[in-house]
Amino acid sequence: MKEQIEVRSLKEGKYVLIDEEPCIIKSMTHSKTGKHGSAKSRIDAIGIFDGVKRSIIAPVTDKIYVPVVERKSGQVLSVSGDVVQIMDLADYSTLELKIPEELKGKLAPGKEISYLISMGKMRIDMRT
Repeated sequence: MKEQIEVRSLKEGKYVLIDEEPCIIKSMTHSKTGKHGSAKSRIDAIGIFDGVKRSIIAPVTDKIYVPVVERKSGQVLSVSGDVVQIMDLADYSTLELKIPEELKGKLAPGKEISYLISMGKMRIDMRT
């Protein structure tokens, strides 16, 4: 899911949709209004799921899409190779996610973790 807001209301640390990929904003700069145009904003962001750096330049009055990002918590049921099986603590559904490189060896059955869901994609949260 996504919703529309004005570029001027975005802030660092919030989410934005660039090239149909949910990204977290790392920096924003605004330019002054010019002689023949409106003020522009440059947004530098990093993809939540792929880690790719993206930039966009848009007038501050333009509308831009913002993804709806849900943070959920779950309990690790099992770990096998690169895949972890998680049970959601809210509705007790199970799902399988790929383990990021930096979390390999740190996940164990019974441990509580958080994960992100946005635009039909899921990943384990890095702040675990």
